[in-house]
Amino acid sequence: MLILFLIVVIDLIGFGIIIPLLPFYAEYYSASPAEVGMLMAVYSLTQFIAAPFWGRTSDRTGRRPVLLISLAGTALSYVWLGTAESLWVLFAARAAGGFMAGNISAAFAYAADITTRENRAKGMGVVGAAFGLGFIIGPAVGGILAGSDPVNADFRSPAYAAAGLSAVALVLTFLFLKESLSTEIRERMAALTPETRREKFRKAVADPRVALLVGLSFIATFAFAGLEATFAMWSRRQYGWGPEQNGYLFAFVGVMGALVQGGLIGCLAKRFGEPALIVHGGIALTIGVLLIPFSTELPLLLLAMVIAGFGFSVLTPSLNSLISLQVGEQEQGGVIGIARSATTLARVAGPAFAGALFSLLGKDWPYFAGAIVMAVFVVLAWRAKSGLSVPKAEAEEV
Repeated sequence: MLILFLIVVIDLIGFGIIIPLLPFYAEYYSASPAEVGMLMAVYSLTQFIAAPFWGRTSDRTGRRPVLLISLAGTALSYVWLGTAESLWVLFAARAAGGFMAGNISAAFAYAADITTRENRAKGMGVVGAAFGLGFIIGPAVGGILAGSDPVNADFRSPAYAAAGLSAVALVLTFLFLKESLSTEIRERMAALTPETRREKFRKAVADPRVALLVGLSFIATFAFAGLEATFAMWSRRQYGWGPEQNGYLFAFVGVMGALVQGGLIGCLAKRFGEPALIVHGGIALTIGVLLIPFSTELPLLLLAMVIAGFGFSVLTPSLNSLISLQVGEQEQGGVIGIARSATTLARVAGPAFAGALFSLLGKDWPYFAGAIVMAVFVVLAWRAKSGLSVPKAEAEEV
């Protein structure tokens, strides 16, 4: 688990370097707020298309080959991003990066392979903590490399730094990461006909509990992705901030994510259970998003981001854990791939929706709308709370 954690941290630092810079990079090429939202979304669109493929491939060939291929492709996409000289090239580079982002699904499937049912939320939380650390270090590094001036920022150096970090993660995976999917499971998968594999997969995905959990994952990510996509534009208009200031704030949110997912989530899941954490995480995210438009002073903004970051950091590993617990070992990668597709589709729709609201109604409306969406999430999660847990005996029959 330690090697997987280090690999994900290094790779996500590169991802975190890029995220707060993209709105400024796009506006440098005269992109409108709606086009900025679409640029943030295109990565997730191609990831949505590719995630089930990567998940099913990892079920057949193992997690390690998928990690190696996707990390190599990610590094190349960052190089392409650094050489972009027009808006359409930015879109193309981000689309390529999203298609090669199979490492995310494979990392979660790897965590599911090496954890017990009782420790599944903790294992998912460790991977989530790696995400959090990536967003602590990455945005700060990206902001420093790009500079504080939004007009004359250096966008190429952060992209090349991200490429280098993905290359380091690739080397670490090749040298130190062992395959987590047992030879027995891979042989059983290889022995199945394509029709049988598809039928088993369809049966797993058709489970109402899986469908509900995937739907909840979509809603939460939709709201949070809209926040991420529009916040740099909001802070520029509200406070006059550039990439550096946004990088520090995203790092601040990353600290919250790392603390919660790396240390607290395992204890919280054992004490309260994942269904309760999903509800309370949704309530926190609702409150945090709603507070942002009213944050005329920095202390209130920091409080809003802490609450939102805590909420998303609690509900994400809880949802991933429950989704993983619904299916058997042979369907882990495929079902997690479907869940990742749902969240990446949300990262298409969320930024596009938020960017359109920003353009049409003003800078505060993406957050009002996000709070409404999360209120719907809370109602659905609360009503379904009693049916989300998986009894141990039932789970072993899956």
